[in-house]
Amino acid sequence: MQQNNDSLGYTRIRRVAPIDVGTHGGRAKCLQRLVRLDFPVPETVALSFDAVRKLADGHPLGLSALLKTFGSAPLLTVRPSSEDPDWGGPGAMLNVGMNEQRHAELTKTHGADTADELYLRFVQSYAIHIERLDPEEFENDSATPVHLALKSALDAYENETDEPFPQDVETQLIKVLRSMARAWSGTTARLLRQAKGAPADAGLGLIVQAMSFGVGPGESGAGVIQLIDEETGAPLIRGRYKRQAIGRSALTDQSDVMYLTQDARGPSLEADCPKLFEQLTTTAQLCRAKLRDEMQLEFIIENNKLVILDAVRVQRSTRATLRVAVQLAEDGIIPKSDAVLRIPPRSLTELLHPQIDPTAARSVFAKGIAASPGGAVGRLVFSSAGAQASEARGEACILVRRETAPEDIRGMHSSVGVLTERGGVTSHAAVIARGMGVPCVVGASMTINSRKKTITGANGQTLNEGDMITLDGSAGEALMGETKMLPPVKDYWYLQLMDWADAIRDIDVRANADTPADAAMARDFKAQGIGLCRTEHMFFEGDRLTVMREMIFAATHEDRQEAISRLLPMQRSDFIELFRIMQGQPVCIRLLDPPLHEFLPSDRAGAKELAEALDLPLSDVTRRIEWLSEFNPMLGMRGVRLGITFPEIYEMQARAIFEATIEASKLGDPVVPEVMIPLVSAMREVELVKTLVDGVAAAVRNEKGAEFTYRLGVMVETPRAALRAHEIAQHAAFLSFGTNDLTQMAYGLSRDDAGRFMSAYVQQGVFPEDPFHTLDVDGVGELLTIGAARGRKASPNIVLSVCGEHGGNPESIAFCRAAGFDYVSCSPFRVPVARLAAAQLVAAEEKASRGSHK
Repeated sequence: MQQNNDSLGYTRIRRVAPIDVGTHGGRAKCLQRLVRLDFPVPETVALSFDAVRKLADGHPLGLSALLKTFGSAPLLTVRPSSEDPDWGGPGAMLNVGMNEQRHAELTKTHGADTADELYLRFVQSYAIHIERLDPEEFENDSATPVHLALKSALDAYENETDEPFPQDVETQLIKVLRSMARAWSGTTARLLRQAKGAPADAGLGLIVQAMSFGVGPGESGAGVIQLIDEETGAPLIRGRYKRQAIGRSALTDQSDVMYLTQDARGPSLEADCPKLFEQLTTTAQLCRAKLRDEMQLEFIIENNKLVILDAVRVQRSTRATLRVAVQLAEDGIIPKSDAVLRIPPRSLTELLHPQIDPTAARSVFAKGIAASPGGAVGRLVFSSAGAQASEARGEACILVRRETAPEDIRGMHSSVGVLTERGGVTSHAAVIARGMGVPCVVGASMTINSRKKTITGANGQTLNEGDMITLDGSAGEALMGETKMLPPVKDYWYLQLMDWADAIRDIDVRANADTPADAAMARDFKAQGIGLCRTEHMFFEGDRLTVMREMIFAATHEDRQEAISRLLPMQRSDFIELFRIMQGQPVCIRLLDPPLHEFLPSDRAGAKELAEALDLPLSDVTRRIEWLSEFNPMLGMRGVRLGITFPEIYEMQARAIFEATIEASKLGDPVVPEVMIPLVSAMREVELVKTLVDGVAAAVRNEKGAEFTYRLGVMVETPRAALRAHEIAQHAAFLSFGTNDLTQMAYGLSRDDAGRFMSAYVQQGVFPEDPFHTLDVDGVGELLTIGAARGRKASPNIVLSVCGEHGGNPESIAFCRAAGFDYVSCSPFRVPVARLAAAQLVAAEEKASRGSHK
């Protein structure tokens, strides 16, 4: 007869009992599924979230009826049952109900040593974890006979509490339940599970289960079994079994543990008890198929009979999680769309970058913001020149800067990692490092002495140039010395999952790629074109930078034109290579954006070197640098303002694009370049540049005798451009929203300086999240929505996209898709993350639809 006491908050777990993950937790629901599979599960009762909350608040809970479920003089286990097993919970309590009477009975049936051991373990656990007594009072030497250790523990309990150890089962149980309930609601526990993604009000259920003993006559013992390797996900029977084991805690004792499968190194369950082994493996395989996941079974063998205590999801690495999801789908256990949903998009970065071995010792030198994932080992260098010299010697190096500038790009390319004292997730160092796939930590807790070439960590330790460090861009840490690394993984299971993801997603994903190497990487990661090519990054190579500086220092229009004419073939060759690599895919090229002073040296040594190269007095060079400097360069003469003031720059770039278009079209399908105007804030700016670009296109067509088409668009980075999108859209084929600058201008907040205080703002609830990391849907998002709606109203066929770093953020992709954007664009290494995140949006909708039709 089914016996439920829902009004009291507990329910016997039966095939049709009202047990749900949202009311009783995942473990309770899993045990019910095991019961439905006719597994030999001990008598079990589940307490609901509401009952546990009432226990924590001190409300009484009538346990007499609950205890009757287990018969007279029961021994019980109490375990947590949270909604998500990853959220944790208090530790299990075993042997609840142990007292003098039960001890005497067990002495007769199982022997004095076994009874003493059971009683001792319960007294120790109860005293330490329930009564919160000093653990030292209950420690016992392994050489002490068990009966003496038990007497000592009982005496210590009475001395500490001034009362004998409780003998009433109901008293023991209510104290255990209330202690576990209060442990869950404590501040520390709440913060820990919130860090794992649990809501603040997450509920806890509790499981009360009859104890099973792996001691006694016949084959008896305790063990666990799983069917995969938790690191790789490969099929493998793994676990352990211990004969004459007392309770689940005995499984932590590795002495005299048997193998499950036959092994030359020692005895095994398969060899000694083949029928039990076959029953166990069959049960595990059935559990996998019916629970639709790789589970670890905890079992007891009592006198040749198998008992299943619990089944929990196997804790596994990202690599194993990926393989398991794909294998379950290929075996027909779950739909392919469910496999897509099972992989957290951000976890792909662990597969695509080298990672620090999680088992390796870590000596943290400095902590900062995890700006670009992956791990790297190298020697400290403090300048781009030092990085290039290190690369020439074949030595891996980590570039350390107070903050990086465009002139550091060559050094970043020569480094295996970047570490900066300042900056946030969208600072120059972070954006460029992510684009290159190089680990980066910014805003680190350290002090740089550029003159002495040392860095001093928050703990006072100092490192010198040439010292070896390890950079963990995934955790935001710099470690002392060389740490063991794991190679990246891009195997069959990854490729299969991504094929399934691409088959269902309904928003395109492009890559931000500035060089042929970036484009090749983007193509390798199956980006659907280039959504942002920042042409300024092509000018920072050695010979090109010199010519660029000559153009900036030109005294006359003719001199400027002469320097630009030397830059033209360089740009053209880059564009030809980009078009060749991305053959058949769209390429969006942004015209020059940064202010001119970024191409000039920032220190006296650099100015002197430039004066020598240009054969000019140092004073002339210094005055020119000062004249070009601006109080707020990010809001000064950059982007379209630069193109209108110095039109010959944009003319050269447009010519390079169109001449490259003609040449690249000879290699295959016709190329249709997308030319993007940066930092627009007024329709007239677009009209002026459009007239200039159209004129260059006509001239190139006439000169080359070749036809081609192109698309002209606007990068929406200013709030005014978003608000006046209906005007701008009349002259544009596409609007690409640059959310890095748009966020910066909407907040009036420098993205390079935000890291200094952003964590404090988030902790105090000023912002729910760093707006440079996760798109601010309320503020910046509204600008995107307004701009998209007004642009589409004026030009229904206009293409809309987001090309800021938010384009690779899963939460931001959901917003862009809902707002009707055609594609997102992000750094190459984030393309797989964006592809999977976009697919999960569709898969989640399909799953919800399936659920609603059941």
